[in-house]
Amino acid sequence: MAGQMLRFVNCPQRLPEKRSASERKVDFAEIYKAFDPQHAQEQASRCSQCGIPYCTVHCPLGNVIPEWLRLVTEGRMREAYDLSSQTNSFPEICGRICPQDRLCEGNCVIRPGFRSVTIGAVERHITETAFKEGWVVPRKPVEENGQSVAIVGSGPAGLACAERLRAQGYSVHIYERQDKPGGLLMYGIPGFKLEKTVVERRCQLLAEQGIIFHLGQAIGAGANEISLETLRAQYDAVFLATGVYRARKVQGPGAGLHGIVEALDYLKASQTEGVDGDRLSAQGKRVVVIGGGDTAMDCMRTAIRQGAAEVVCAYRRDRDNMPGSRQEVANAEEEGAHFEWMVSPEAFIGEGRVEAVRLREMRLGAADAQGRRAVEPTEATRTVKADMVICALGFEAEDLPALWQQPELAVTKWGTLDVKAGGYETSLPGVFAGGDIVRGASLVVWAIRDGREAADAISAHLSNKLDIKVSPVGECA
Repeated sequence: MAGQMLRFVNCPQRLPEKRSASERKVDFAEIYKAFDPQHAQEQASRCSQCGIPYCTVHCPLGNVIPEWLRLVTEGRMREAYDLSSQTNSFPEICGRICPQDRLCEGNCVIRPGFRSVTIGAVERHITETAFKEGWVVPRKPVEENGQSVAIVGSGPAGLACAERLRAQGYSVHIYERQDKPGGLLMYGIPGFKLEKTVVERRCQLLAEQGIIFHLGQAIGAGANEISLETLRAQYDAVFLATGVYRARKVQGPGAGLHGIVEALDYLKASQTEGVDGDRLSAQGKRVVVIGGGDTAMDCMRTAIRQGAAEVVCAYRRDRDNMPGSRQEVANAEEEGAHFEWMVSPEAFIGEGRVEAVRLREMRLGAADAQGRRAVEPTEATRTVKADMVICALGFEAEDLPALWQQPELAVTKWGTLDVKAGGYETSLPGVFAGGDIVRGASLVVWAIRDGREAADAISAHLSNKLDIKVSPVGECA
C-alpha cells in the first residue's frame, strides 16, 4: 500500500535487474536496469524511518534520505526530487556511482538482519523520473550581481561549484583542458558504470544556465596555456578543481618495459577513439592489473569488454581489506576476472616488452593506528604471464606551485593544496580550491560537497569584499 513504511519485515530487498555477464561484457552500456515505479515504491517502503538516520549521517552530502524515501512510497515524486536536489547537485550521477555499500546503504540500521534499503537505485529512479517529466530545469539566477568567477577543471567539484555560483547571479567561466566537460566523470569512469549521455545531459543544463565553458584550454605556463595570474586579474575569484591525475609509479626491475601502462591513460583511451589504440588496447592480451581500488576494477572490466584473453588483478591484501567496492569485485568476477590476493609485484619480466610479472607473496601483520593491518613480504614468489600490465596504484598531486608559477601557493606534505579550515581559500587571496586537489584522490560525492561548500565560501568572500548581500541559493528561480 502506498504510504506505508517499515515494510522491511515482510518485503525483501530487491536490487535493480542486472544484465547477465555474458550480455554485458561485450558492450559498455550500464549493467543495471532502472527500477520501474512499482518496484521503486516497494523498495523505498522498506525504510524503517529510524530516529537517527545513519544513512544521512554517513552521506558526505547529508542527503535527507528517509524523507525522500517516504515521499517515493507515497507517490509524491516531484517533492522527492525537489528534496533530493536541495542537497545534491547531481543526484542522477551519485545514484549510479557512489559506493553505497560503504556509505548510506552500508550503514542502514536494518542491514544486519534484513539487508539494507536500496537507496542508490531509488535515488537514480527519482532523478530519471524528474528528467522524464521535465522537472529538471536550469537554475537561472533572478538577477546578475556583476561579479565573475573562473573555475579551473570541470570535474564534479568544479561543476558543483559553478552550478551553485551561477544560481546566485555570478558570471561563471569554466576552463577545461580536455575537449569535453566532465573531467573524471567523462574520462575516468567507464560507461558501464556511468553512461556518458548522463554527464552530457547535465553539462548541457549547466550551459543553458549560463555557465560558459572554455574547452581545450589548459591553465599553466606552457604554450597556448593561460596563466593563473591572468585569471586572477580577469576575475573576482578563482576556484581550482583540477583533481590529482599524476599516477603513482610502479617500482621494481623491468618497470620501464613496453606494455606497462597507467590506469588513467588506459581508461581515457578506451573512451576516446584513435588514442594510441594498439598500445592501450587489451584485445587478445593477457592483462594484469596492479591495485585493489575502484580504478583497478574499472580497468579489469574495461579489458574484458575489449576482448582480453585473460584478466588478473594482483593485490597485496586480502579480499576483506581491499579498498574497492565489494559490489564491483563481484561484478568483475561474474564477468570473468580473476584475483590474486596477498601478492605484490616484485619484477617485470621481458625483452623490451613485458611478458610476465613476478609476484611476491605477502602476509598480514599488525594493525596500524586506523585499525588497518599492515602487509609483510614472505619468502615465496610466483609468476603470472602478462602481455599488458595496467598500474592502478592511485594518484598524487603534481608540483602545483611550479605548474602555475605561484611560489606563494601553499601545499601540504602530500603535495595537495593547503586551504583555510572550513573556508576553501588557498594562501593566494581570492583563490579557492576543493575536491581531489585538496583531499587527494577521493570519491565523487566528496568532490560535489567541496564544490558546493566552496561556492558558499566564495560568495561570502565576494559579498564581504564589496559589502553587498547575495540572495540565498534557495531563492533562485
